[in-house]
Amino acid sequence: MKKLCLFLMITFLSLSAFANEVTGFWTTIDDETKEAKSVVEIYEKEGKIFGKVVEIFGDKEAKAAILGSPKILGLEIIKNMVKKGSKYKNGTILDPKKGKTYSCELWREGDNLIVRGKIAFLGRNQTWHKNTSFKAK
Repeated sequence: MKKLCLFLMITFLSLSAFANEVTGFWTTIDDETKEAKSVVEIYEKEGKIFGKVVEIFGDKEAKAAILGSPKILGLEIIKNMVKKGSKYKNGTILDPKKGKTYSCELWREGDNLIVRGKIAFLGRNQTWHKNTSFKAK
């Protein structure tokens, strides 16, 4: 009986840790059209979480409204996220179309990633969907 309880507890903790994992490929959804607009790869680098645009559905030559006008495709838009409990915080997210950077929080809700961009206490959430079919080039 003790072995069964231990097994169940380890299994539950493993699944809980996996459920909070944010790394991988995520499909972003346009707030207005509700259509998929890009795929963002979220990855760990030097103990922090970052994200870059790896696919765009539409104009692949679109430029970001930031200094140097780099292409959005390949642009790192999430930077320096640190895990705090069940969320990732203390980093930033760039809205490449507006050229604005916001404080950011990330957390999982099932197969979705909730991305919250905010200024002070005002913010907005986006729901990104897990993309298991995207293959890195």
